[in-house]
Amino acid sequence: MIGYAEIFAKLNLKFFMLELEELDVWKLSRDFRNDISKLVKTFPDKEKFSLISQIIRSSRSISANIAEGFGRYHFQENIQFCRQARGSLFETLEHLTCAYDEDYITKDIYEKFRNQVYGINKVLNGYISYLKKAKENNKY
Repeated sequence: MIGYAEIFAKLNLKFFMLELEELDVWKLSRDFRNDISKLVKTFPDKEKFSLISQIIRSSRSISANIAEGFGRYHFQENIQFCRQARGSLFETLEHLTCAYDEDYITKDIYEKFRNQVYGINKVLNGYISYLKKAKENNKY
């Protein structure tokens, strides 16, 4: 079986990540996860086992799915895990909407996180498009 490095070399593709930590979408999702972890510390204690738990899990799932897909070494599997990450990204936005509706966060904070979600989504969609192109060009 041929690996990513060989495929990229044969296709003369300029973009190849050697390590997960170099992947922009993973870095953005990690920062987002850390921001969410800080944010939920301001939520009321009564939400500890409901909204806080849900938003922590969904935000962690974003970077975790990107990492798992990256480690699969097959384009289609990587794409599928990125799609899972995208679902978790928007699940997290829904939890943020709940937090806003319950007056746990201000409109400004909500908008800041919403903008982060849509920024990550753009980069994630770009990464998925890149993987699709690489998969289509893979004739080996």
